[in-house]
Amino acid sequence: MSTSTKPVQQLERVVIRFAGDSGDGMQLTGDRFTSDAAFHGNDLSTLPNFPAEIRAPQGTIHGVSSFQLHIADHDVLTPGDQPDVLVAMNPAALKANLADLPRGATVIVDTDEFSKRNLNKVGYAVSPLEDGSLESYHLHALPLTSITVEALADHPLTRKDKERAKNMFALGLLSWLYTRPTATTERFIQSKFGKKPDLLAANIAALRAGFNYGETTEDFAHAYQVSPASMPPGTYRNITGNVALSYGLVAAAQRAGLRLVLGSYPITPASDILHTLSGLKRFDVTTLQAEDEIAGVGIAIGASFGGALGVTTTSGPGLALKSEAIGLAVSLELPLVVVDVQRGGPSTGLPTKTEQADLLQALYGRNGESPVAVVAPQSPTDCFDAAIEASRIATTYRTPVILLSDGYLANGSEPWRIPRVGDLPEFPVEFATEPNGLDEAGNPVFLPYLRDPQTLARPWAVPGTPGLEHRIGGIEKADITGNINYEPDNHERMTRLRAEKIARIADTIPDLEIDDPDGDARLLLIGWGSTYGSIRQAARQARLTGHHVATTHLRHLNPFPRNTGEVLRRYERVIMPEMNLGQCAMLLRAAYLVDIHSHTAVRGLPFKAAELAELVRSTVDGLEAAQ
Repeated sequence: MSTSTKPVQQLERVVIRFAGDSGDGMQLTGDRFTSDAAFHGNDLSTLPNFPAEIRAPQGTIHGVSSFQLHIADHDVLTPGDQPDVLVAMNPAALKANLADLPRGATVIVDTDEFSKRNLNKVGYAVSPLEDGSLESYHLHALPLTSITVEALADHPLTRKDKERAKNMFALGLLSWLYTRPTATTERFIQSKFGKKPDLLAANIAALRAGFNYGETTEDFAHAYQVSPASMPPGTYRNITGNVALSYGLVAAAQRAGLRLVLGSYPITPASDILHTLSGLKRFDVTTLQAEDEIAGVGIAIGASFGGALGVTTTSGPGLALKSEAIGLAVSLELPLVVVDVQRGGPSTGLPTKTEQADLLQALYGRNGESPVAVVAPQSPTDCFDAAIEASRIATTYRTPVILLSDGYLANGSEPWRIPRVGDLPEFPVEFATEPNGLDEAGNPVFLPYLRDPQTLARPWAVPGTPGLEHRIGGIEKADITGNINYEPDNHERMTRLRAEKIARIADTIPDLEIDDPDGDARLLLIGWGSTYGSIRQAARQARLTGHHVATTHLRHLNPFPRNTGEVLRRYERVIMPEMNLGQCAMLLRAAYLVDIHSHTAVRGLPFKAAELAELVRSTVDGLEAAQ
């Protein structure tokens, strides 16, 4: 595309939200704008938001799908609290999102969709485009559908197919408005519609028509430019949390020298992990789509017994169904990675919304004393590293590890610097290959529960290895020999050994790191999982107004890092934001007898940084006033 002839205003950042019916292609539009921004070199963060129904009610607020992205010339931590620009494809999209806009925001609407019928669907007695209710915004009321159809007049498509290309027209217009390159989107369209030349030509034409419309119309006096962000040198790509997690699992299996086997039943928002891994067979990956959640985890446990890295993926409802089998893996003491991409609950709950409410289920949602390790990534790109860490723990300590992602991380995206393979941690697995003990007669024998003195991990013997036959199953085993044993003292010993094994993981995880630039903060914000970005951004904002605050973040939730208690006791006030009703705060109070103040929300959305920043300011002011 040619350079704009209109004036170009420089911006440090902008938050854009595309919104419309589920069938309007808002997720695709947002994803393509994101890819173009990443190609341009901006740092970014995204927040897709869509209904759970496959065919959500058209033209209603309940059926609105949106995609928000935050692009900047500096490092970005959140998708933004408020959109600077809203592209609303119908009255429902406008009404559902208008309350989130600050005064002075830009609003672009498709006037063709503001019919009396569509207005009535969402309770507008009079069109908001005509009653003056949008006077505090920069409104651009454009007949996007009509212009798109007119631009495609020479293309041999039905009117309905031409109308469907309006999202590409809108994307072209926003690409001009923010001087985004469109080359990557054109390549995407060519790959997507390469076998359908009419659709290929029409979508590229609509994209270019939208771009040219911005240049020629008098509706926009100037364009905007957000310069590339300064980032460490390297090769970058835009990546979602689910894809990053998938790549992390593959990298972990390669570094451990194992085959990766995924047993999974599709469930929102975890299904993309199954989809991604199914395309990576060339890396010795086997994926099996199971008939249900129980079968999925059974496949993974069987794979681990057979000498592979067994993985199963799910969300909260599926984790509940897998609970007995995870307990079996605890008893067998085999490596197992269980990925729980959390969503709103209980039951079916909010399948496409985010939440952090599975922590207690991950820790305690099994019968008996059934300890497992729990790890949580903090950002979409960190899902890669967290997957490697979960796999390292599982294979080193021969234990199930639950990896707690969530819908915000899974569907959100950000630039990822592709690591060098040589920089990735290496943790090769050593299988048992020969007997490791003697029986009463002095003959060589395999002792399946003879433990490593440091990790307490038992030997991992691949079935079929001569001389290493041993019994497995859910009934309690005798220490060392692995024979079935009902003795009270043995059960006490095995229960405590399994718990101690998890506790010893803390020997190989890093201490909590504190971000306290001035070193004199009295308030600590502590988080886990996807609250990381909001907490760090809130701290930034609070520090700009002279409010000193420290932050830290938990990746390992069982066990906690060794210095956790020391860190918590260092501060006069500790606040923990969580997207649940205070689950981790309760665990920290119980473990360290420190008064953790919970700040909770269960709205299906991540915290707004401004909300947390105001919490910091009021808390710090209160502490200072109490002196």
